[in-house]
Amino acid sequence: MYDVIVVGARAAGSPVAMLLARRGHRVLVVDRATFPSDTVSTHYVHQAGLSRLQDWGLLDKVVDAGTPAIRHLNFSYTGIDIAGFADPIDGIDAVYCPRRTVLDKILVDAAREAGAEVIEGFGVSEVLFENGRAVGVRGREGNGPERDFKAKFVVGADGSGSIVAEQVGAEVYRHLPAGCFIYYSYFGGLDWGMHHRTGFGEQQIGTWPTNDGLNLLAVMRRRDRFGEFRADVEGSFQEIFDQVAPELGEQLRDSGERAENWRPMRYPDNYYRRSHGPGWALVGDAGYHKDPFTGWGITDAFKYGELLAGLLHQGLSGERPIDDATAEYAKLRDEESAGTFELTTSISELTLSPYYDSVFRATSQSPTGIKQFFGLIAGGIPGEQYFSPANLERMYDEVDFPRDKRFLTQS
Repeated sequence: MYDVIVVGARAAGSPVAMLLARRGHRVLVVDRATFPSDTVSTHYVHQAGLSRLQDWGLLDKVVDAGTPAIRHLNFSYTGIDIAGFADPIDGIDAVYCPRRTVLDKILVDAAREAGAEVIEGFGVSEVLFENGRAVGVRGREGNGPERDFKAKFVVGADGSGSIVAEQVGAEVYRHLPAGCFIYYSYFGGLDWGMHHRTGFGEQQIGTWPTNDGLNLLAVMRRRDRFGEFRADVEGSFQEIFDQVAPELGEQLRDSGERAENWRPMRYPDNYYRRSHGPGWALVGDAGYHKDPFTGWGITDAFKYGELLAGLLHQGLSGERPIDDATAEYAKLRDEESAGTFELTTSISELTLSPYYDSVFRATSQSPTGIKQFFGLIAGGIPGEQYFSPANLERMYDEVDFPRDKRFLTQS
């Protein structure tokens, strides 16, 4: 009998397992994948997420794996340019975009080293119940026989297509359709740093350095153009770079060397699922997903995985009823993620509302606003502070922004 079974061993699941095991709980973590292995991902870890890795003693492992530091960010959104970087958070003065083959292996190994039992290549087919309460899982390792494992609690950290969410009947209670699709791959021969540019016909490019001397290059377009893009991926990819950033498009054509296959990301819709119930909880994309545009998936997986582990510990140690503790986890996650969810779903459509256009246009002209913007991006400044009417009014005044263009709240 385990204290907790965690289904899914990537960015959300392994931290939960590791943190519980470090507190002396008996934990089993299973994943249908084996590690190292890849998965589609933005790769981007914000300073707030890196702070968690640092606290867990894992940031040095990411750096030592040859993940390049990024200390300057370039954002362009429909003619608004904002460049710079945030102040350090917990001494962290860079961001990193590790390959998932690197990051997830570090996380799985850390869970195992903490004392969690890890079974790789194990596919869960069923959540087990007794008297309406989740008490374990059934599945098989490879082509082996079915096996049952029992636990006091089951955590689903198995992504947007979560089998745990399906089995426990976790309903979606907030839903917004996804606006776009993404294609990306890895390129050598370029030294561009981090760029995030949107414009020219509702499309976007992104570039950031990652492991092995490669750069991840990505493009985004509206979902209704997916068929057109897929008919000529190579040509369409180059076309978007040419249209959004002609100087980068020329360098890509002349010097870019694609090192791996294309990876499409037809991301699921934006949603919140009910993420707690009798004997179970959901974490990471299993419980809450938003468009990859703002790159908050990994950081939120760390943040709310840590939150869940702390509250599960309270329940397992007898400080409070475990189902009450996980209900608080879901409540806090929803409250703390609301701003990120709102911002992401608002700007990931590749057009700006009059409100966001005014706010970001004024920001681009204000040294104070630029510093605050990157603090927001890094996770060091709450959205409630940055977008507060008083703060926006100060920024508008600083740059003498036209009064008829000022928006203090969203209409």
